[in-house]
Amino acid sequence: MSQGPWSHHSRNASVADDIDFEIKGQELQFLEIELDPGESAVAEAGSFVWKDASVEMTTVFGDGSGAQGGGFMGKLLGAGKRLITGESLFTTVFTHQGQGKARVAFASPTPGAILPLKLSDVGGTLICQKDSFLAAARGVAIGIAFQRKVMTGLFGGEGFIMQKLDGDGWVFVQMGGTIVERELKAGEVLHVDTGCLAAYTPSVDFDLVMAGGVKSVLFGGEGLFFARLTGPGKVWIQSLPFSRLAGRMLAAAGGTGGNRGEGSVLGGLGDLIGGNN
Repeated sequence: MSQGPWSHHSRNASVADDIDFEIKGQELQFLEIELDPGESAVAEAGSFVWKDASVEMTTVFGDGSGAQGGGFMGKLLGAGKRLITGESLFTTVFTHQGQGKARVAFASPTPGAILPLKLSDVGGTLICQKDSFLAAARGVAIGIAFQRKVMTGLFGGEGFIMQKLDGDGWVFVQMGGTIVERELKAGEVLHVDTGCLAAYTPSVDFDLVMAGGVKSVLFGGEGLFFARLTGPGKVWIQSLPFSRLAGRMLAAAGGTGGNRGEGSVLGGLGDLIGGNN
């Protein structure tokens, strides 16, 4: 497997399966994981692209980490957490059952970038948008993170219920547009659109702040609140959340398909002339 800007090629038996991987592509990326015999990767349902024949695919209830215990109720609790965050009750485990090396690939269902993070490097826990998990090494637990503050719970939008990834292995999260990483010092404050907040470490305090005065709220087009993030800790920002892209696409379609003749002084008449209606 060739060395790329987002890749990992080393072995460490003391943590979760220390998979090798490479992220390929620019704007529309996909993840290629290389497994040794017996190693496994866990992926979100629907993200699979291709695999070598020696990689066995198994669908499991919950996240497949075993962190919820071996009983039925433990597995049901783990699956229920995934359901709350808008994910499937099931995940898919890919295990290399043959000899030598084998590969399996996954891709995000939306345009953007894939961010690889080793949880042991960020304190063992990552909090991210509820639909951002793509894949992970076997041993990573996928749970939920509720915002405890009343204002955040009522008006937090995408930031109210988020995913919590626990463990010490590699995780891969999908983000829209371009990824920006900010490391906040103790007491440093950053304001982010709630949809553009992709992930952060638990040491960061997450709250909401009003987006300016009445005029800004009514006519600014940025929503009522910003996410206020207070350090210390790391924050990852996505430049184009899928909800924003989908909203623009729906608005451009006008609810009936076609475009709205943006920039044309003819407006709807221009649509008729252009054959869009």
